[in-house]
Amino acid sequence: MNRWIFLLSLSLSSLLFSCADTGSELPDPPVSSVKYYQASDFVLGVDLSYTDQIMDHGGYFQQDEQSADPFHMLKAKGANLARFRLWHHPAWVRDIYGAQSPLYSGFDAVKSGIRKAKAEGMAVNLDFHYSDTWADPERQEVPEAWAKITSLAVLSDSVYQYIYQVLNQLAKADLLPEMVQIGNETNCGMLSSAPHADFPKLNVCDGNWQQAGELIRAGIRAVRQIDQQYGQHTKIMLHVADPQHLDWWFGHIMSQGKVADFDLIGVSYYPLWHRAVPFSEMGDYLKNISNKYQKQVLITEVGYPFTTASNDAYTNLFGGQPPVQGYPFTVDGQHRLLQDLAQQLRDAHLAGMIYWEPTWISSDLKDQWGQGSSYENCTFFDYQHQLLPTADYLHYNYDRP
Repeated sequence: MNRWIFLLSLSLSSLLFSCADTGSELPDPPVSSVKYYQASDFVLGVDLSYTDQIMDHGGYFQQDEQSADPFHMLKAKGANLARFRLWHHPAWVRDIYGAQSPLYSGFDAVKSGIRKAKAEGMAVNLDFHYSDTWADPERQEVPEAWAKITSLAVLSDSVYQYIYQVLNQLAKADLLPEMVQIGNETNCGMLSSAPHADFPKLNVCDGNWQQAGELIRAGIRAVRQIDQQYGQHTKIMLHVADPQHLDWWFGHIMSQGKVADFDLIGVSYYPLWHRAVPFSEMGDYLKNISNKYQKQVLITEVGYPFTTASNDAYTNLFGGQPPVQGYPFTVDGQHRLLQDLAQQLRDAHLAGMIYWEPTWISSDLKDQWGQGSSYENCTFFDYQHQLLPTADYLHYNYDRP
């Protein structure tokens, strides 16, 4: 997710209200009745990257005023996939928490999260950031371990070996993800914020599509090698931010970058930032992208506030913008927006969507910028830690007549 800088190139459009029929709500299904995710299923996923870190630092979650495990309760609501970001070596975490701290979003922490998700029957989307920290449209910082590389061939081999080793270790623990991202919000390309002049030129915003394509293909080869070795077909996704950039990016990476062997076009869609395509037209817009490139489209990140109030001193990302027309910043507005967006995607026969960080409540969690949460008003939990009715969209009957 692009956490701090709003995308400035957006054109404001009039946003039309679209409300799904609310007559098809289903009761909460017991966990035992929710079948394990299959590759052809409509994805209703949740990004749980922060969840363990929150619980390690004073955060807790409740349902019906009883303590509950967030992995369990979100699966019980209907979430069929959990997403986890993976940083290469986030040593800076120990600068914040001390030398004994887990390296949150490092391999061991992510492995633990994957184990919990799979124990609940959720599939996993493993999001390789190819950085020691956040990767987004404004920053794709090279991991320290690769910073002195000057050869594209050596860098491509490093990417291959890294992905292969990560997936091989997960496979040995019977924790292979069903879905893998080759980069996170790579609008200008992964590893494109180069630390020195001799680092390979990979910024696609400067036209380096062939070099970027070589790097992505190396990552894809590693995933396919694991597939062959363990008898799996992993869904591979490429991911950029803002729907308006999809045609430009995928047109170039496929034609000039020669990247073809992937399954999913992934896009971050935050309706308060990404306004170039009207909300009511998003399903049709993404369907046209899917048809043009013959790839399924998955909204990889989405988020929306249920209040403008804050619960800590950490400045919130969302709530200062005007709401999408017809969807106020209320629990009902948040719920209806997600339900209506999912219905658009289902009607367009697209892959589905993943909600970004529904558990990032206020706690003693720390990052490079503050303590608490800049997103607590967009989670699925109120300020008394209770699960909100918003999460009911996860088991709405999107296949209704």
